[in-house]
Amino acid sequence: MISADRSGLVRGVGSTPLVELFVDPPLPRGTRLFAKLETANPGGSIKDRPVSRILRRGIETGELGRGRRLLDSSSGNAGIAYAMFGAALGVGVTLVVPANASRERLERIAAHGAELILTDAVEGYDFALREVRRLADEQPDRYWFADQYANEQNWRAHHETTGPEILRQVGEATGAEPDLFVAGVGTGGTITGIGLHLKAHVPGIEVAAVLPDRFPGIEGLKPLGEPGDLEPAILDRSVIDRWVPIESDDAANRTRELARRGLFVGVSSGAYVEAAVRLAREGAARTVVTILNDTGERYGSTRLWQREAACVAAK
Repeated sequence: MISADRSGLVRGVGSTPLVELFVDPPLPRGTRLFAKLETANPGGSIKDRPVSRILRRGIETGELGRGRRLLDSSSGNAGIAYAMFGAALGVGVTLVVPANASRERLERIAAHGAELILTDAVEGYDFALREVRRLADEQPDRYWFADQYANEQNWRAHHETTGPEILRQVGEATGAEPDLFVAGVGTGGTITGIGLHLKAHVPGIEVAAVLPDRFPGIEGLKPLGEPGDLEPAILDRSVIDRWVPIESDDAANRTRELARRGLFVGVSSGAYVEAAVRLAREGAARTVVTILNDTGERYGSTRLWQREAACVAAK
């Protein structure tokens, strides 16, 4: 039975800190780089924002209920948010996830009691998307398909919360407005929602999107542009002024540098910061903002931190 959020998890979403980033070598004189620390959300990632809103709207409209389970696909962070909020609200959750999602993410999802359906990692994430749509079509009485790639509540969550927070916090920190916003495309919700809000309030602001390499790729980000790629339905390409190609090795190296500076985040955050630094060094922008999407603790079973875990034997 669907219940009230007595834990207060949903109320704890958003209002995350804005932190200033310092990199080596330094940025041009007068240029400042900021990032929203989305690890401060209850579930440890930016996905808490759209997922909590999707769940609330599904319950309010009556679409989610009457014994139906929430169904969606996820590479990990949205899955954790669905499982966590589902447990808090008494909603059954079934998630289709590629089998190569990190062990930490799969364990966290399972810990909240969600049902996991793993797809072949070799087939890629688009295969998981096709599989979840097949299940939704074949069993409409069992599942309510949340469809984060097409659900407008996804981008609206960022349009109504993350975007306004950025403008307010940057103004408090600098007395000015941002010149440049950098993000990427997973579902398309973050860059669409924030981009639309910023462009409506800051004339001339530039929005840049990370374009990850196709292989090995950057977890959480979609490579786009090849025939057969499934482009998110909610992605509004009109908000994107330029694309910044980022290779996975550069994203990982930047993520490790952030950790050495006290910010323990995931590799998509490293990709965003790497792109933001490259653009900032062009010298045109003075106030640059990006996103730190999730916690680095979800990547312990990957190769991301192996180099950092080397120990020196005591003499």
